[in-house]
Amino acid sequence: MTVQICSLKTETPQAITPGSYQVVRFPYADESIDVHGMHNQVDPLNYETRDWQRSDRSGLIWPSMDGWGCLTSLIYWEAGDYDELRDRYVRDPLDLSTGADSTATEHRPPSPGQQFFHKSHEMFVRVGTPIALLVAQDAPRTTRLTLAEFKLAIHPA
Repeated sequence: MTVQICSLKTETPQAITPGSYQVVRFPYADESIDVHGMHNQVDPLNYETRDWQRSDRSGLIWPSMDGWGCLTSLIYWEAGDYDELRDRYVRDPLDLSTGADSTATEHRPPSPGQQFFHKSHEMFVRVGTPIALLVAQDAPRTTRLTLAEFKLAIHPA
């Protein structure tokens, strides 16, 4: 069995309100690769997302097989008056199957100017349990992500 890959990218700015974690959303077109159907507009629960920019379901990758998942993300934040930026991976963040379970949580102090982060983590993934990238920030106002990538490579285990 071969490695199965899903690679998502968006350069559409996303407003992230201060406080709680938010799912990073991705369009259903322009993926680098998704030949295994892990990010379809109609998900495995037969729910169709009509507007990817307004639905947290557009941030979900649904693993196409059980295995060892290598997660990678790229996160670009606009400059802002925040003290901390946060990111994490979450299994089932919308409680659609097994219940939310976060991992690889990082809290980062900002450096001057824009913020550019690369994140990677490995974990077991399962068919039927979606995965998402979530972010948060603590500025007194909404701050935007200017670019985001989210990739999953599943190795047979």
